[in-house]
Amino acid sequence: MTSAHDVLRSDPHIGPLVEEHGEIELEPAENPFERLVVSIVNQQLSTQSAAAIRDRLFEQFTVEPQPLLDADEDALRAVGLSAQKVDYVRNVAERFLADDLSAAAFAAMSDEEVVEELTGIHGVGVWTAKMFLIFVLAREDVFPVEDLGIRRGMEALYGDLTRGEMREQAETWRPYRSYASRYVWRVVD
Repeated sequence: MTSAHDVLRSDPHIGPLVEEHGEIELEPAENPFERLVVSIVNQQLSTQSAAAIRDRLFEQFTVEPQPLLDADEDALRAVGLSAQKVDYVRNVAERFLADDLSAAAFAAMSDEEVVEELTGIHGVGVWTAKMFLIFVLAREDVFPVEDLGIRRGMEALYGDLTRGEMREQAETWRPYRSYASRYVWRVVD
């Protein structure tokens, strides 16, 4: 049986990254809510800024739906969340309490259905939904061209490409685009 890494080793640009970084695996997250909150924190921030806010949030709060809904908005803002992100986190918390958004519920959905379900929550866009597919559900064939790190990595590997051209290149990695994406991120890390 051919593994994702065997397929990617045959790509002249990704193959050397597999050798350099080893066989990066996709691991499902234990807590879908927590990981979705992390993705919201990470939205449109540098890696360092997001990490600092995330660390403060996890140090000062129980990152579960009800405790975040009960938390004082000023206290959430004091850890570095903007007013908008406080709203987004609370929207996600409300949906997790109201609906079955467990890993098991998502397991029965296609990638497109997961994106549709998540983007129905105000504050969760396609980028966040794709991060959820990769980092929570460990779906193997997701290409998040919406991610700045992916675009920078693609440009470093392949030169100046449009998003459409990036998607075309990513088709050569199907059905392991998530694995390839993990290596593309390493180019800019």
